Amino acid sequence: MALAAPQAAKADWYDRPMRWAQLTLVEDDPGNYDPKFWLDYFRRTHSDAACLSAGGCVAYYPTKIPLHYRSKFLGDKDSFGELVAGCRALGMNVIARTDPHAVHQDVYDAHADWIAVDAAGQKRRHWADPSLWVTCALGPYNFEFMTQVTAEIMRMYKIDGIFSNRWEGSGMCYCEHCQRNFKQASGLELPRSANLQDEARRQYIVWKEARLFELWRLWDAEIKKINPAASFIANAGGGALSPLDMKTIGELAPTLFADRQARHGTMPPWSNGKNGKEYTATLGKKAIAGIFSMGVEEQYRWKDSVQSADEIRMWVADGVAHNLRPWFTKFNGKVIDHRWTKVIEELYGWHYRNEKYLRNERSVARVAMVYSQQTANFYGGAKAREKVEDHALGFYQALIEARIPFDMVHDRKLDAASIAQYKTLIFPNIAALSTEQCRQISEFVQRGGSIVATHETSLYDEWGVRRADFGLSHLFGASYAGKVETNVHNSYLNIEKNATGGYHPLVRGLEEATRIINGANWVQTRANQPLANPPLTQVPSYPDLPMEQVFARVPHTDTPGVYLREVGAGRVVYFPFDLDRTFWEVLSADHALLLRNGVAWAHNEPQPLVVEGRGMFDVSLWVQKNSLAAHLVNLTNPMMMKGPVREILPSPPQVVRITLPKGSRSKAVKFLVSGRAAEHRVEGGVMMVKVPPVGLHEVIAVDF
Repeated sequence: MALAAPQAAKADWYDRPMRWAQLTLVEDDPGNYDPKFWLDYFRRTHSDAACLSAGGCVAYYPTKIPLHYRSKFLGDKDSFGELVAGCRALGMNVIARTDPHAVHQDVYDAHADWIAVDAAGQKRRHWADPSLWVTCALGPYNFEFMTQVTAEIMRMYKIDGIFSNRWEGSGMCYCEHCQRNFKQASGLELPRSANLQDEARRQYIVWKEARLFELWRLWDAEIKKINPAASFIANAGGGALSPLDMKTIGELAPTLFADRQARHGTMPPWSNGKNGKEYTATLGKKAIAGIFSMGVEEQYRWKDSVQSADEIRMWVADGVAHNLRPWFTKFNGKVIDHRWTKVIEELYGWHYRNEKYLRNERSVARVAMVYSQQTANFYGGAKAREKVEDHALGFYQALIEARIPFDMVHDRKLDAASIAQYKTLIFPNIAALSTEQCRQISEFVQRGGSIVATHETSLYDEWGVRRADFGLSHLFGASYAGKVETNVHNSYLNIEKNATGGYHPLVRGLEEATRIINGANWVQTRANQPLANPPLTQVPSYPDLPMEQVFARVPHTDTPGVYLREVGAGRVVYFPFDLDRTFWEVLSADHALLLRNGVAWAHNEPQPLVVEGRGMFDVSLWVQKNSLAAHLVNLTNPMMMKGPVREILPSPPQVVRITLPKGSRSKAVKFLVSGRAAEHRVEGGVMMVKVPPVGLHEVIAVDF
């Protein structure tokens, strides 16, 4: 392979790399691993950028900074410099990896104030290696010492940037610097309670984020003094549960890397695509790489392990389908298990051959799901995963099952320009919204947009303080009636007919059900004006034991299970209960149907990509410079909801309809995975494609 010459001198190098390689060395690697193997592997995989271990906890180069611990295996070698030179010879961009979260005893002895302190006032030893100490991320260790390390690496090697891992801290710190700095900033003592109504807790969330962004800007400025074309690129960001504001990150970062290396527990494989959507929501057209690991990402930390080949393939394919450029990371320079190497060669080889169709300029989706870090921080708090993220996961799964192409939108980017391409926005319990955000949503609907919202959406302001009524009450057609019921048992929803004896499209497919299971948490509401025949009504909870007593005491009520409205040219669907969260918990097919029908009724226009056939697919549609690419990721697998995948099971044939951009004419249509020409026809601006059975991934590429 002949890669282009390195472009370290250009400030726009960030969009160049398409395939990243990361080698994370362990301390005994110098002298014990084969760097020639890795450089040859980078060449064979067509990797065009590398992230290499440099310093922080362990230095792999001849540092001259006191207390910067050098690998005791390094001797007179320069492992980092050797790899940098080899990568440069291959034409690769290179960034250095640093890790400042742990230090050795000599640092503790010289600067005990640099060490993190727990709530009991004890200095924190490292949880995995008690010979090390955990550092405070917000004090002089990072702001002074690691700033020196960063500058030294840049001066010695003139690389393209610094990527720092675990730089944000390892939990809350009560060291003397944190106490003093927080008091100066807020006038308050560090919080001892997780209560989100505690002013100190709120102020701490804001202060910590500001302090980390201050550190980000400091490191970036020091890097640019040495190499103006380089940057600090934090290991940070993601979805609602990420600690740093993604809108600010999107403005600061010239590129970003989604460090979600593999799935664990009951994480579905589409989670990697979700990563891509969350990052794209605020990074826009900037390049985003998706970091994936060879190892198993379970709590037991088997870092030298290797996943099954098909599990790696599935994770990477779903990321690529949603705008992530692949980045493989390998811990330990000594290859213990070789089975992963061929997998990456195959994946990267395919990616290299089809690169022009993977340089995406924009998504064509007309539906977007909103995610909200302020809802997670100030409404969810310690329970953010169950109160916020589980709602999003449920709605996400329902959209996957419905094969609806969709993006994600950050709630701080609801201005007209940011959401102009979307017809429908989804709000899965986006509880904390400011007055300004509610105004933006209202204007979106007035312009002809539609929304689908669940549960407590807009019932709280941006600080998590409950309002007297929904901020979007005027859109919902419903007001808060003063109570939220939780942990509701054995309650149901009646399927109701309309005035003419028919059924609303919302309950299409449920006509013969009569009654379906309810959600587990309900917001009591009252209609702002009389409702005519709501298609869902609540059946109140009744005993589930003894069995003789399991019958409805009140089989019918007029309590609506949904509010459906047409507002101007837009439509509004509001479910006052946790339909999406309950679906994620129990995966009821009836709940999936309600969510799907709700989006379909609200959207009220054809989707730009329609995939028909049996099986489970994650789909997306992207425009490139002179082409369009429709991705079909086949998730039809018994291990979809609990990895690792053992084998890929081909899907049945599919029929795909793609709405072509106005004024475009297709020149060629082909399948990028099978390599075959695609049987197709175009009628009225819509391309029909017959897709043969799909193994894991197929891409329909249309050249214009």
